[in-house]
Amino acid sequence: MSASRSAFPWRDFSVSSVVAGLVSVFTGYASAAVIVFQAAAAAGATPSQVSSWMWALGIGMGVSTLLLSWRFRMPIVTAWSTPGAALLATSLPGVSLNEAVGAFLFSALLMTLCGVTGLFQRVMHRIPLSLASALLAGVLLRFGLDLFTSLEQELLLVSAMLITFVLCKSRLPRSAIPLTLLVGLVVAALQQQLHFGGVSVALGKPEWVAPAWSWATLVGVGLPLFVVTMASQNLPGVAVLKANGYQPPVSPLLTTTGTTNLLLAPFGAYALNLAAISAAVCMSADADADPRRRYTAALSAGVFYLLMGIFGATVSGLLGAFPPALVAAMAGLALAGTLANGLVMALQDSSHRDAALLTFLMTASGISLWGIGSAFWGLLLGVLVLLCQRRSA
Repeated sequence: MSASRSAFPWRDFSVSSVVAGLVSVFTGYASAAVIVFQAAAAAGATPSQVSSWMWALGIGMGVSTLLLSWRFRMPIVTAWSTPGAALLATSLPGVSLNEAVGAFLFSALLMTLCGVTGLFQRVMHRIPLSLASALLAGVLLRFGLDLFTSLEQELLLVSAMLITFVLCKSRLPRSAIPLTLLVGLVVAALQQQLHFGGVSVALGKPEWVAPAWSWATLVGVGLPLFVVTMASQNLPGVAVLKANGYQPPVSPLLTTTGTTNLLLAPFGAYALNLAAISAAVCMSADADADPRRRYTAALSAGVFYLLMGIFGATVSGLLGAFPPALVAAMAGLALAGTLANGLVMALQDSSHRDAALLTFLMTASGISLWGIGSAFWGLLLGVLVLLCQRRSA
């Protein structure tokens, strides 16, 4: 690495990139932390073990995000597997926590092997940009719609944020998201919708749980967790990077997240993977007008992840302090530009338009078949349509 690359790039940072990192982490935690708590409860975790889960996940996401974004100078954000947590919440009742940790390790080992062997990278290189962009747009559509459904619930709060965003987007584009968040917090405070009274500051403490091995649990929990995480999280995560013009070497990304997952699984890191939705926040023009500097938004997200992990015991109370409408509006506005770019890229090639449209619609539907989310099925449908069209041409 050259001296210019090894020196810490302070000049590449901006207020907008730091705020984008904050919004990225805020969006991920606010939208899915409750599902992680449910998964931990299903495993029979004690309150101290739940705190350890949040510590391990925050530290794992923070370290892997910082390492990958710094190494490749791209906005590479990692996350916990939300579909994986939902799967665990329904699959773990009756399974001991020790056996659950064994399943976490098994899933992480399979993910690491996919990275080391390069199998996943070979598959991803065959996916056209149009389908990757359609998948991205389908994943993000719900957040755009939630912006306006939240308008019905909190008219004044969301209207103030929407007006601020529109006005700043044309005049102060780099400050649009920070100012929108500031206005949202001010309005929520004036309406007495910020409830920090129940938040107490406490450090998260790691708690080791020794793994136990059960073939039934490995096959019934570990293998589905691996499949769901790969299909519903890692695949869209790589597609988001491709759709935004980044071409990272996929295998090192998977190897890094898998190895980090292996190390932290006994402390509660059930599944770490590439992020799609929260990563898209860091890849938007609102993070930085120059795509080459957007990696600083991911670096900022990594720091916020570490803080969330260190103070893991306070996360649940902190997330409950914000009104849901503010979270929904902030996510929708932060992802609006990325959604628009995804739609443009998906439909600009007329020969791929039918396949891209079906990919978009299937992904946006949110269906789940056999425990695998709509992102996988949408992409599969698009690939099949393209193959059929090429054979009939």
